[in-house]
Amino acid sequence: MRDRFAEAPRPSFRLIPSQFPPIGLFETVTRGADLEAVMELVGWTNDRLVADRIRRLPEAEWVYGAPNSSIVMAAFLHVAPGGMRFNGPDLGAWYAADNLKTAAAEVGHHLRREAVARGVATMARTYRSYSANLAGDYLDIRGEQTLRPDVYDGTSYAASQVLGEEVRSSGGAGILYDSVRLRGGVNIVAHRPRNIRDVVQVDHFEITVSATDRRIDVRKLASRRRPRGNA
Repeated sequence: MRDRFAEAPRPSFRLIPSQFPPIGLFETVTRGADLEAVMELVGWTNDRLVADRIRRLPEAEWVYGAPNSSIVMAAFLHVAPGGMRFNGPDLGAWYAADNLKTAAAEVGHHLRREAVARGVATMARTYRSYSANLAGDYLDIRGEQTLRPDVYDGTSYAASQVLGEEVRSSGGAGILYDSVRLRGGVNIVAHRPRNIRDVVQVDHFEITVSATDRRIDVRKLASRRRPRGNA
């Protein structure tokens, strides 16, 4: 089977819990050495795992000096213990969707899993939405659920993480794939921080899920005054 490549949808969208706001100091940095000092100042290097990931991420890939730089860097340095679909625990990646509906389906799924794990009937969380343009050509595995059933497994990331890390180690931009949570939705994983461009904070949403119901309630919140550096 010959690999296909395609550009990512423009723009793409990502939802991030509002409890993690952007850090303006990242936008003032002009050198990698200064970024190290900023990451130490804000406490990121106090976490041994984060410090290890900083060393794994080539300095040429660090993002700084642009709006929402900290949001991009955080996606690669603050990683779930078991990793995610196309990245292991050693280094993160930027996950995005072709539209906000798909993005909400993805975060809603994980919020529901959290509700089940905590033994609560419902959970609600507020998210910031970001739009971004993703540069590069992405391995396109859309429509390949039959050819790659292990990669599209709804419960195990074992095979998909292997594929994702192979793409990263080969210098690839990332992967374009069908959403497992929303039929017809498209997701992107970007493995190169410098390819994540024009990041703009858009709106705030409250997402509510039930531990026993697949429905996801999404409510757009009234506009808030955004921190300097966000369009």
